[in-house]
Amino acid sequence: MKIAIVGAGWSGLAAAVKATQSGHQVTVFEASRNLGGRARALAATLPDGQSVTLDNGQHILIGAYHQTLKLMRDVGVDPDTALLRLPLTMQFPDGCGLTLRLWRAPWDALIGIATARGWTWADKLSLLRCAALWQWRGFACPDETTVAQLCKPLSARVMHELIEPLCVSALNTPADRASAQVFLRVLQDSLFSTPGGSNLLLPRIDLSACFPDAAAPWLLERGARIVLGARVACAHALPSGWEVQGEAFDQVLLAVGARDAARLLEQTEPHLPEPMAQRLQRWRATAQALRFEAITTVYAYASGARLNQPMLALRSDAANPAQFAFDRGLLDGPAGLIALVVSASAGELAAIESQVLSQARAQLGLELQVLRSVTEKRATFACTAGLLRPAMDIAPGLRASGDYVQGPYPATLEGAVRSGLNAVTYAS
Repeated sequence: MKIAIVGAGWSGLAAAVKATQSGHQVTVFEASRNLGGRARALAATLPDGQSVTLDNGQHILIGAYHQTLKLMRDVGVDPDTALLRLPLTMQFPDGCGLTLRLWRAPWDALIGIATARGWTWADKLSLLRCAALWQWRGFACPDETTVAQLCKPLSARVMHELIEPLCVSALNTPADRASAQVFLRVLQDSLFSTPGGSNLLLPRIDLSACFPDAAAPWLLERGARIVLGARVACAHALPSGWEVQGEAFDQVLLAVGARDAARLLEQTEPHLPEPMAQRLQRWRATAQALRFEAITTVYAYASGARLNQPMLALRSDAANPAQFAFDRGLLDGPAGLIALVVSASAGELAAIESQVLSQARAQLGLELQVLRSVTEKRATFACTAGLLRPAMDIAPGLRASGDYVQGPYPATLEGAVRSGLNAVTYAS
């Protein structure tokens, strides 16, 4: 088939690779001049004038991201070189918290819980009991259940030092609103399924180099086309297929954000027969009903600044909004560069920066200055309990992919990649 993919983020590029591997003719249309969508590289300059490459927000991967890791290998990126593999840790600067071992699941989690520093045996037993109950129930619960409700039997310390930061980092939604079913799926796949599933995979190269920059030449060498600076306003239905940018295609995949997809469909509807237009209206209404959460990454710098490990959890509250700190000097950046991440962020950027610098001073003992801050206002959809997400299938020959499309995962790179792969598999 001849397939048009609108959007060159990780989902669109995943779909393009899969479609090319399946023998289809692929054209990717991207509105910007950059590949990678919300997970791409950014340029910055240190106080001494040295150029440095940052990311459009600090991302992490985990060992359970099987499809993402396979896709990296497919386009010639070695995950063992590009990513630093560490055991899952929710360790705080004072040494307290949970640290797993590089052992087989579920023993890594069980031993990690038993040896968690700063936790009483009552704390540990509350988590072990809940974990056993979740596993016994097949990691399933009613759709309307929130993470806070699911974890009510846990001790306050486990809730505050493990569940809340894990929930907000995985779902980018506070525990009192987050979907317990999606959270359980994340726990099942990461902690209780495959060996190494819970491992942290921290990029040692920028996010563009991890996949998008390698996918582009891979696609071009195999006959695919990538058209940058091409904003697709609408699609026109043909007797058999769709017209995009004046060209006929058998299939069209909208691999853009929910709001961009809804806007494109709104412009497409007037050109369609009534039954098909109604299908698009229903899909668009579901997409427009989604709510979004922001993520702010504050890149801060001080000569000689460093952490005792690549990633540390931070104690967060309203006055201390960052949940995690990353030492980019131990990953891909220059020494002294620290990334502080505020998931589900709210408020003015200047206020967030001031709070985060005070938090770094109090919890990390570092006097930092802001190098550059990045706020993605619609970084992820709010993964709330009972949420209805748009379906992959919009109309015959017209589909959507992205981390927000109906599926079991939250808004993650793995969710985006799997959605792109599934859309092409279904189309084929």
